[in-house]
Amino acid sequence: MATVYFGTNRRQTGPLTFGAAMGPLDRTGLICAEATVDGLTLANADSGRITAIAHETATGFEAAISRAAFNREWFASSPVAGADMTVLAFSWPSEGALIAVPPHFLSGAYRADQARAGSSGAHLAWFLDEIKSLGDEAKLQNPRRRVVLLAHSMGNFALAAGVQAWFLSRGATAIFDYAVLAAADEIDKSFELPAGARLSRLPDLAAGISVYYSLRDVAMYLSQAINLTERLGFDGPANKSSPTQYPPNRFRSINCTDLNDYDSIHPPDSSHQYYRRSPKARDDIALAFTGQAVTPGESNLT
Repeated sequence: MATVYFGTNRRQTGPLTFGAAMGPLDRTGLICAEATVDGLTLANADSGRITAIAHETATGFEAAISRAAFNREWFASSPVAGADMTVLAFSWPSEGALIAVPPHFLSGAYRADQARAGSSGAHLAWFLDEIKSLGDEAKLQNPRRRVVLLAHSMGNFALAAGVQAWFLSRGATAIFDYAVLAAADEIDKSFELPAGARLSRLPDLAAGISVYYSLRDVAMYLSQAINLTERLGFDGPANKSSPTQYPPNRFRSINCTDLNDYDSIHPPDSSHQYYRRSPKARDDIALAFTGQAVTPGESNLT
């Protein structure tokens, strides 16, 4: 059994049920609560420190909460000391379907999810307010407590909207000790854009950042075909080799293409889920989360 604390901007449909429609656009549209996931094991969890998690596309609310609970158990199972964590998840209103049914275009479900993720910026910024408050309180009780961020897939698209919204009315502040962006379905130049656009100011909120990517990620091929742009989760940041744009002591770009310690074929999206299927990827993330020594700059996991 695992407890997941969550924030969501989905419209509430029952006592603890939330649909794919977005709630009110103002601050009341962010609902914060907790959920308990029973019968959770690393074998049967849904394919879906204080850790904030933003989920991928095609993920309904229950699947998002189950995935967050799974991730808590997955990292707790790492041999890396201190990888146990309290989870705070943000669930934006994904439809829960990857492909639209006729007469809609097949990419319609993806486009609809992308639009809702992009429209969640203000709510995600308010969620960051909550994380900041909780993190500050936790560190007053124990200065060694760490607050970390894990964003996967289209959760990074929502995160970019949230970071951009944050700086419309707030300034730079320490929220995260570390941020991990895994298989990010976000433009590869996101950190390099001017005027505080997209993820360019995430370094003002996170002390360290790791971007995990894979040239074998099937979801990134589909995303690039739809968006007609290179994605951060396919080959990392556009100029990742520039120490000026990506100082090695703060930025890591980790190539996961050659990971061979998990089945990358079954199920079909497995190559997009390496962060929670490969023990090597898990342990590398856990080292960064816990503030232990990791390879700086560019590296490969094999």
